[in-house]
Amino acid sequence: MLPVVDVNLNVIKQAPREFLHGASEILHPVVHLHIIDREGRLYLQKRSDTKDFLPSLWDTAVGGHVTYGEFLIEALCREASEELGLTDFNPIFLKSYVFESTRERELVNVFAAVGNFKPVPDLNEVSEGRFWSFDEINRSIGTGILTPNFESEFRMIGQSLLALL
Repeated sequence: MLPVVDVNLNVIKQAPREFLHGASEILHPVVHLHIIDREGRLYLQKRSDTKDFLPSLWDTAVGGHVTYGEFLIEALCREASEELGLTDFNPIFLKSYVFESTRERELVNVFAAVGNFKPVPDLNEVSEGRFWSFDEINRSIGTGILTPNFESEFRMIGQSLLALL
């Protein structure tokens, strides 16, 4: 079960994930973690080709739903551990925004972590991962290899990520 929230993250009720992914007007929270290394590169994950939504596209290092009754930081740490084996990082909150698609409506809570991380992708969740330079990301925007959500978010927070270095 996932929480249904308003734009201020107040929980209104709960609903099954399957229902929320077919209801583009109902808002539910997710977390994103951007991982930056000391060389100023951003880690991206390539979504598994078995994913039902946007398979085989490069995306934010960590992303996932907040479970009903879970705090944002708990969800962020759980997702980072599940997807990349990361357990020791200091997340910095960057912003929240509403992302809407024909499939769903998410309240995205964006965090970043800077350090010398060695992510180990769970190959059931992610097909691969690697660090990208900001120039490489900028050249890849609009080519169809990045998820639309990542491209939009990167445009919003790219300068904030660089400011963390």
